[in-house]
Amino acid sequence: MTIAPVQRTASLGSSTWTDTRLIMALEEVVEQELNRHLKVAKDWMPHEFVPWSQGRDFDGVLGGEAWSLEQSQVTPLGRVALVVNLLTEDNLPSYHHEIATMFGREGAWGTWVHRWTAEEGRHGIAIRDFLLATRAVDPNELERARMSHMSEGFESDNAHSMLHSVAYVAFQELATRISHRNTGHFAGDPLCDQLLAKIANDENLHMVFYRNLLKAALEIAPDQAMRAVSDVVTQFRMPGHGIPGFERAAAQIAIGGVYNLRIHHDDVLQPVLRHLKVMEIGGLGPEGLQAQQELGVFLDGLDAMATKFDERQAALLARRAAREAAK
Repeated sequence: MTIAPVQRTASLGSSTWTDTRLIMALEEVVEQELNRHLKVAKDWMPHEFVPWSQGRDFDGVLGGEAWSLEQSQVTPLGRVALVVNLLTEDNLPSYHHEIATMFGREGAWGTWVHRWTAEEGRHGIAIRDFLLATRAVDPNELERARMSHMSEGFESDNAHSMLHSVAYVAFQELATRISHRNTGHFAGDPLCDQLLAKIANDENLHMVFYRNLLKAALEIAPDQAMRAVSDVVTQFRMPGHGIPGFERAAAQIAIGGVYNLRIHHDDVLQPVLRHLKVMEIGGLGPEGLQAQQELGVFLDGLDAMATKFDERQAALLARRAAREAAK
Protein backbone atom coordinates (compact mmCIF):
# COMPACT_ATOMS: atom_id res chain seq x y z
CA MET A 1 0.00 0.00 0.00
CA THR A 2 1.45 3.40 -0.91
CA ILE A 3 -0.01 6.41 0.79
CA ALA A 4 2.09 9.32 1.95
CA PRO A 5 1.41 12.32 4.20
CA VAL A 6 1.56 15.05 1.60
CA GLN A 7 -1.29 17.37 0.74
CA ARG A 8 -1.44 19.48 -2.37
CA THR A 9 -4.18 21.49 -4.02
CA ALA A 10 -4.35 20.98 -7.78
CA SER A 11 -5.12 23.92 -10.02
CA LEU A 12 -8.50 22.82 -11.35
CA GLY A 13 -10.35 25.99 -10.45
CA SER A 14 -12.17 27.41 -7.45
CA SER A 15 -14.19 24.23 -6.88
CA THR A 16 -11.09 22.13 -6.35
CA TRP A 17 -11.20 19.91 -3.30
CA THR A 18 -8.14 19.94 -1.05
CA ASP A 19 -7.09 16.78 0.73
CA THR A 20 -8.29 18.20 4.04
CA ARG A 21 -11.74 19.02 2.67
CA LEU A 22 -12.04 15.57 1.09
CA ILE A 23 -11.05 13.79 4.28
CA MET A 24 -13.73 15.69 6.20
CA ALA A 25 -16.34 15.22 3.48
CA LEU A 26 -15.73 11.47 3.33
CA GLU A 27 -15.74 10.92 7.10
CA GLU A 28 -19.36 9.73 7.09
CA VAL A 29 -18.66 7.30 4.24
CA VAL A 30 -15.63 5.96 6.11
CA GLU A 31 -17.78 5.39 9.20
CA GLN A 32 -20.40 3.54 7.16
CA GLU A 33 -17.80 1.38 5.44
CA LEU A 34 -16.00 0.72 8.72
CA ASN A 35 -19.22 -0.49 10.34
CA ARG A 36 -19.96 -2.69 7.33
CA HIS A 37 -16.42 -4.09 7.42
CA LEU A 38 -16.60 -4.92 11.13
CA LYS A 39 -19.87 -6.78 10.59
CA VAL A 40 -18.60 -9.00 7.77
CA ALA A 41 -14.95 -9.46 8.76
CA LYS A 42 -14.26 -12.68 10.64
CA ASP A 43 -11.25 -12.96 12.90
CA TRP A 44 -9.04 -15.98 12.40
CA MET A 45 -6.06 -17.33 14.29
CA PRO A 46 -2.74 -17.36 12.40
CA HIS A 47 -1.26 -20.06 14.61
CA GLU A 48 -3.97 -22.50 13.55
CA PHE A 49 -2.56 -22.56 10.01
CA VAL A 50 1.05 -23.18 11.00
CA PRO A 51 2.12 -26.84 11.33
CA TRP A 52 4.26 -26.32 14.41
CA SER A 53 4.91 -30.06 14.72
CA GLN A 54 7.03 -29.85 11.56
CA GLY A 55 9.28 -27.22 13.12
CA ARG A 56 12.73 -27.90 14.53
CA ASP A 57 15.83 -25.96 15.46
CA PHE A 58 17.95 -24.42 12.75
CA ASP A 59 21.71 -24.41 12.84
CA GLY A 60 23.37 -21.54 14.66
CA VAL A 61 23.03 -20.75 18.36
CA LEU A 62 20.81 -23.78 19.01
CA GLY A 63 22.96 -26.14 16.95
CA GLY A 64 20.04 -27.50 14.99
CA GLU A 65 19.71 -28.72 11.43
CA ALA A 66 20.81 -26.46 8.58
CA TRP A 67 18.20 -25.54 5.99
CA SER A 68 18.22 -27.33 2.63
CA LEU A 69 15.92 -27.13 -0.36
CA GLU A 70 14.48 -30.64 -0.18
CA GLN A 71 13.06 -30.13 3.32
CA SER A 72 9.83 -28.55 2.03
CA GLN A 73 7.14 -29.62 -0.42
CA VAL A 74 6.48 -26.01 -1.48
CA THR A 75 7.08 -25.61 -5.22
CA PRO A 76 9.82 -23.33 -6.60
CA LEU A 77 7.17 -20.95 -7.97
CA GLY A 78 5.33 -20.95 -4.66
CA ARG A 79 8.57 -20.23 -2.81
CA VAL A 80 9.35 -17.19 -4.96
CA ALA A 81 5.83 -15.79 -4.70
CA LEU A 82 5.61 -16.39 -0.95
CA VAL A 83 8.83 -14.49 -0.32
CA VAL A 84 7.68 -11.54 -2.47
CA ASN A 85 4.32 -11.48 -0.70
CA LEU A 86 5.91 -11.66 2.74
CA LEU A 87 8.53 -8.98 2.09
CA THR A 88 5.77 -6.72 0.82
CA GLU A 89 3.83 -7.25 4.05
CA ASP A 90 6.99 -6.51 6.04
CA ASN A 91 6.77 -2.82 5.15
CA LEU A 92 3.66 -2.48 7.32
CA PRO A 93 5.25 -0.01 9.80
CA SER A 94 5.89 2.43 6.95
CA TYR A 95 2.42 1.94 5.51
CA HIS A 96 0.82 2.57 8.90
CA HIS A 97 2.84 5.72 9.46
CA GLU A 98 1.83 7.10 6.09
CA ILE A 99 -1.89 6.46 6.29
CA ALA A 100 -2.11 7.49 9.93
CA THR A 101 -0.39 10.78 9.10
CA MET A 102 -2.57 11.43 6.07
CA PHE A 103 -5.96 10.25 7.34
CA GLY A 104 -5.44 11.00 11.03
CA ARG A 105 -5.76 8.95 14.19
CA GLU A 106 -9.14 10.25 15.32
CA GLY A 107 -12.72 9.42 14.43
CA ALA A 108 -13.72 6.84 11.83
CA TRP A 109 -10.57 7.40 9.77
CA GLY A 110 -8.34 6.64 12.74
CA THR A 111 -10.33 3.58 13.73
CA TRP A 112 -10.04 2.24 10.19
CA VAL A 113 -6.30 2.92 10.02
CA HIS A 114 -5.66 0.92 13.18
CA ARG A 115 -8.03 -1.89 12.23
CA TRP A 116 -6.47 -2.21 8.79
CA THR A 117 -2.99 -2.28 10.31
CA ALA A 118 -3.97 -5.00 12.77
CA GLU A 119 -5.40 -7.19 10.03
CA GLU A 120 -2.42 -6.67 7.73
CA GLY A 121 -0.03 -7.45 10.58
CA ARG A 122 -1.69 -10.84 10.94
CA HIS A 123 -0.72 -11.66 7.35
CA GLY A 124 3.00 -11.16 7.79
CA ILE A 125 3.01 -13.07 11.08
CA ALA A 126 1.20 -16.04 9.58
CA ILE A 127 3.27 -16.28 6.39
CA ARG A 128 6.61 -16.01 8.18
CA ASP A 129 5.66 -18.57 10.83
CA PHE A 130 4.48 -20.96 8.12
CA LEU A 131 7.64 -20.57 6.04
CA LEU A 132 9.93 -21.14 9.01
CA ALA A 133 8.00 -24.02 10.55
CA THR A 134 7.83 -25.87 7.23
CA ARG A 135 11.36 -24.87 6.18
CA ALA A 136 9.97 -23.63 2.88
CA VAL A 137 12.69 -20.98 2.45
CA ASP A 138 16.26 -20.34 3.54
CA PRO A 139 15.79 -18.43 6.83
CA ASN A 140 19.10 -16.62 6.51
CA GLU A 141 18.36 -15.39 3.01
CA LEU A 142 14.85 -14.39 4.05
CA GLU A 143 16.15 -12.27 6.92
CA ARG A 144 18.83 -10.65 4.76
CA ALA A 145 16.19 -9.78 2.17
CA ARG A 146 13.93 -8.32 4.86
CA MET A 147 16.71 -6.16 6.25
CA SER A 148 17.75 -4.98 2.81
CA HIS A 149 14.20 -4.19 1.70
CA MET A 150 13.19 -2.29 4.81
CA SER A 151 16.53 -0.50 5.12
CA GLU A 152 15.97 1.07 1.70
CA GLY A 153 12.82 2.73 2.97
CA PHE A 154 9.62 3.18 1.05
CA GLU A 155 8.59 6.06 -1.18
CA SER A 156 5.02 6.37 -2.36
CA ASP A 157 4.16 6.87 -6.01
CA ASN A 158 1.06 8.74 -4.85
CA ALA A 159 2.50 11.09 -2.25
CA HIS A 160 1.00 14.14 -3.87
CA SER A 161 -2.70 13.42 -3.50
CA MET A 162 -5.18 11.83 -1.13
CA LEU A 163 -7.42 10.91 -4.08
CA HIS A 164 -4.56 9.21 -5.91
CA SER A 165 -3.79 7.28 -2.73
CA VAL A 166 -7.37 6.06 -2.32
CA ALA A 167 -7.56 5.16 -6.00
CA TYR A 168 -4.31 3.23 -5.76
CA VAL A 169 -5.33 1.05 -2.83
CA ALA A 170 -8.69 0.29 -4.44
CA PHE A 171 -6.75 -1.54 -7.16
CA GLN A 172 -3.73 -2.63 -5.13
CA GLU A 173 -5.72 -4.43 -2.44
CA LEU A 174 -7.42 -6.50 -5.14
CA ALA A 175 -4.07 -7.15 -6.82
CA THR A 176 -2.69 -8.36 -3.48
CA ARG A 177 -5.73 -10.57 -2.97
CA ILE A 178 -5.21 -12.18 -6.38
CA SER A 179 -1.49 -12.61 -5.76
CA HIS A 180 -2.03 -14.36 -2.42
CA ARG A 181 -4.82 -16.56 -3.73
CA ASN A 182 -2.92 -17.70 -6.81
CA THR A 183 0.24 -18.26 -4.78
CA GLY A 184 -1.73 -20.66 -2.62
CA HIS A 185 -2.96 -22.54 -5.68
CA PHE A 186 0.57 -22.97 -7.03
CA ALA A 187 2.36 -23.58 -3.70
CA GLY A 188 1.94 -27.35 -3.73
CA ASP A 189 0.94 -27.41 -0.05
CA PRO A 190 -2.75 -27.74 0.94
CA LEU A 191 -2.27 -25.98 4.28
CA CYS A 192 -0.45 -23.10 2.60
CA ASP A 193 -3.37 -22.80 0.21
CA GLN A 194 -5.80 -22.60 3.15
CA LEU A 195 -3.69 -19.96 4.88
CA LEU A 196 -3.41 -17.77 1.82
CA ALA A 197 -7.15 -18.10 1.20
CA LYS A 198 -7.72 -16.55 4.64
CA ILE A 199 -5.30 -13.74 3.85
CA ALA A 200 -6.85 -13.20 0.43
CA ASN A 201 -10.28 -12.84 2.02
CA ASP A 202 -8.98 -10.07 4.28
CA GLU A 203 -7.44 -8.30 1.29
CA ASN A 204 -10.72 -8.53 -0.60
CA LEU A 205 -12.57 -6.84 2.24
CA HIS A 206 -9.94 -4.09 2.27
CA MET A 207 -10.47 -3.64 -1.46
CA VAL A 208 -14.22 -3.28 -0.98
CA PHE A 209 -13.67 -0.60 1.66
CA TYR A 210 -11.43 1.50 -0.57
CA ARG A 211 -13.44 0.83 -3.72
CA ASN A 212 -16.59 2.13 -2.04
CA LEU A 213 -14.67 5.12 -0.73
CA LEU A 214 -13.43 5.83 -4.25
CA LYS A 215 -17.02 5.61 -5.51
CA ALA A 216 -18.04 8.32 -3.06
CA ALA A 217 -15.08 10.45 -4.13
CA LEU A 218 -16.14 10.15 -7.76
CA GLU A 219 -19.53 11.53 -6.76
CA ILE A 220 -18.11 14.39 -4.69
CA ALA A 221 -15.20 15.44 -6.89
CA PRO A 222 -15.68 13.64 -10.23
CA ASP A 223 -13.02 15.46 -12.27
CA GLN A 224 -10.29 15.17 -9.67
CA ALA A 225 -11.21 11.57 -8.86
CA MET A 226 -11.25 10.62 -12.54
CA ARG A 227 -7.80 12.13 -12.97
CA ALA A 228 -6.61 10.14 -9.97
CA VAL A 229 -8.03 6.87 -11.34
CA SER A 230 -6.47 7.45 -14.75
CA ASP A 231 -3.07 8.36 -13.32
CA VAL A 232 -3.04 5.40 -10.94
CA VAL A 233 -4.09 2.84 -13.56
CA THR A 234 -1.65 4.05 -16.19
CA GLN A 235 1.29 4.21 -13.76
CA PHE A 236 0.44 1.29 -11.49
CA ARG A 237 3.13 -0.82 -9.89
CA MET A 238 2.98 -3.17 -6.93
CA PRO A 239 4.23 -1.91 -3.55
CA GLY A 240 6.93 -4.61 -3.43
CA HIS A 241 8.79 -3.21 -6.43
CA GLY A 242 11.74 -2.29 -4.20
CA ILE A 243 12.33 -5.86 -3.02
CA PRO A 244 15.85 -7.12 -3.89
CA GLY A 245 15.62 -9.14 -7.10
CA PHE A 246 12.01 -8.08 -7.65
CA GLU A 247 12.20 -7.92 -11.46
CA ARG A 248 13.48 -11.47 -11.75
CA ALA A 249 10.93 -12.72 -9.23
CA ALA A 250 8.14 -10.83 -10.99
CA ALA A 251 9.08 -12.48 -14.28
CA GLN A 252 8.89 -15.94 -12.69
CA ILE A 253 5.58 -15.07 -11.05
CA ALA A 254 4.20 -13.81 -14.36
CA ILE A 255 5.25 -16.81 -16.42
CA GLY A 256 4.03 -19.17 -13.73
CA GLY A 257 0.56 -17.61 -13.81
CA VAL A 258 0.50 -16.14 -10.31
CA TYR A 259 0.29 -12.53 -11.48
CA ASN A 260 0.85 -11.11 -14.95
CA LEU A 261 -0.49 -8.58 -17.44
CA ARG A 262 -3.54 -10.64 -18.35
CA ILE A 263 -4.47 -11.14 -14.71
CA HIS A 264 -3.82 -7.48 -13.96
CA HIS A 265 -6.07 -6.34 -16.81
CA ASP A 266 -8.87 -8.90 -16.50
CA ASP A 267 -9.01 -9.65 -12.77
CA VAL A 268 -7.86 -6.41 -11.13
CA LEU A 269 -8.42 -3.32 -13.27
CA GLN A 270 -11.58 -4.29 -15.11
CA PRO A 271 -13.63 -5.51 -12.11
CA VAL A 272 -13.04 -2.30 -10.15
CA LEU A 273 -13.59 -0.04 -13.16
CA ARG A 274 -16.78 -1.87 -14.12
CA HIS A 275 -18.14 -1.73 -10.59
CA LEU A 276 -17.53 2.01 -10.43
CA LYS A 277 -18.78 2.46 -14.02
CA VAL A 278 -15.81 4.74 -14.57
CA MET A 279 -16.06 4.74 -18.35
CA GLU A 280 -19.79 5.58 -18.16
CA ILE A 281 -19.55 8.64 -15.94
CA GLY A 282 -20.91 11.68 -17.78
CA GLY A 283 -21.02 15.40 -17.11
CA LEU A 284 -17.28 15.67 -16.57
CA GLY A 285 -15.36 18.88 -17.06
CA PRO A 286 -12.40 19.16 -19.46
CA GLU A 287 -9.91 17.66 -16.99
CA GLY A 288 -12.11 14.72 -16.07
CA LEU A 289 -13.09 14.02 -19.66
CA GLN A 290 -9.47 14.02 -20.77
CA ALA A 291 -8.55 11.64 -17.96
CA GLN A 292 -11.41 9.33 -18.89
CA GLN A 293 -10.31 9.27 -22.53
CA GLU A 294 -6.67 8.63 -21.57
CA LEU A 295 -7.81 5.74 -19.40
CA GLY A 296 -9.77 4.17 -22.26
CA VAL A 297 -6.82 4.40 -24.64
CA PHE A 298 -4.49 2.90 -22.04
CA LEU A 299 -6.78 -0.03 -21.31
CA ASP A 300 -7.01 -0.90 -25.00
CA GLY A 301 -3.22 -0.84 -25.23
CA LEU A 302 -2.82 -2.92 -22.07
CA ASP A 303 -5.22 -5.54 -23.39
CA ALA A 304 -3.13 -5.81 -26.57
CA MET A 305 0.05 -6.12 -24.50
CA ALA A 306 -1.56 -8.81 -22.37
CA THR A 307 -2.49 -10.76 -25.51
CA LYS A 308 1.12 -10.66 -26.68
CA PHE A 309 2.25 -11.82 -23.26
CA ASP A 310 -0.25 -14.69 -23.38
CA GLU A 311 1.25 -15.83 -26.67
CA ARG A 312 4.83 -15.65 -25.39
CA GLN A 313 3.88 -17.42 -22.19
CA ALA A 314 2.17 -20.26 -24.07
CA ALA A 315 5.18 -20.70 -26.35
CA LEU A 316 7.61 -20.73 -23.43
CA LEU A 317 5.58 -23.24 -21.45
CA ALA A 318 5.27 -25.46 -24.52
CA ARG A 319 9.04 -25.47 -24.97
CA ARG A 320 9.52 -26.35 -21.32
CA ALA A 321 7.03 -29.19 -21.57
CA ALA A 322 8.78 -30.53 -24.67
CA ARG A 323 12.15 -30.50 -22.90
CA GLU A 324 10.70 -32.35 -19.93
CA ALA A 325 9.10 -34.94 -22.22
CA ALA A 326 12.41 -35.48 -23.98
CA LYS A 327 14.25 -36.36 -20.79
